[in-house]
Amino acid sequence: MLPEWLSVKPATTERYAHIKDRVRELSLHTVCVEAQCPNITECWSGGTATFMVLGSRCTRGCRFCAVSKSAIGNAIDMEEPDKLAAVIKEWGLSYVVITSVARDDLEDQGSLHFAACINAIKERCPETIVEVLIPDFQGNEEFLKNVVDARPDVIGNNIETVERLSREVRDRRADYWQSIELLKRVKLLDKRIYTKSAMMLGIGEMHDEVVQSMRDLRTAKVDFVAIGQYLKPKGHHLEVKEFIKPEIFEEYRKKGMELGFRYVASGPFVRSSYRAGEHFISNVVKADSTH
Repeated sequence: MLPEWLSVKPATTERYAHIKDRVRELSLHTVCVEAQCPNITECWSGGTATFMVLGSRCTRGCRFCAVSKSAIGNAIDMEEPDKLAAVIKEWGLSYVVITSVARDDLEDQGSLHFAACINAIKERCPETIVEVLIPDFQGNEEFLKNVVDARPDVIGNNIETVERLSREVRDRRADYWQSIELLKRVKLLDKRIYTKSAMMLGIGEMHDEVVQSMRDLRTAKVDFVAIGQYLKPKGHHLEVKEFIKPEIFEEYRKKGMELGFRYVASGPFVRSSYRAGEHFISNVVKADSTH
């Protein structure tokens, strides 16, 4: 039984249905569907979606994730960058998030495809702010540079959980400090790009560990952080150990702002691409661009 604050509104709007149909028509993938995001109704009804490129099969086996897993991913759709740019222009999106499955099976781990998607969007929709949520590329700086050189406005990589639980929760090829180092390198490669990370709570972390994780992210000069409740997908995934109360999320939000983040999205349904955060980040990015 879920606590009363974890209730999801039904999808009833025409815009939700339109987006669903267009995504299917163009053979595009969204993390909203593939990862069973609880915000799909709110975001799609409001005209926001997070696209997932490089196929729907992930080469990693993180224990929290609902995305399909395979040693070899899908064949890359070379027309995907143009399809993305076309649908973003069609919907008139001012802010878009592009993420992907991990593609350890590819020579460049998908970094050049990310760059192609960013370039296509920037060319066709020059006013659109582009955020990318990228894999860690196993710490390869050359692959990271492929993405940085395409100049997205925001680059994110999620630490997912506190350091102590990282090996239990994430695939063995992922690493807490590897993610933080990647975010740090983004700033070293191009200090104009904003950085972002996210954590999920309710899997056995302690309060002090969450605060320490935020401190670790700030040491890497990360600008934005999202903190949400872990909800177990269907199947053999991690069990939820605790449902965090909204007032505790608010405490973390305030602490994060005290630590110096430009923005902290913290709440039961918050995910790394939660649209409330996008709207605020959009204001931050636009404000800074005028200085």
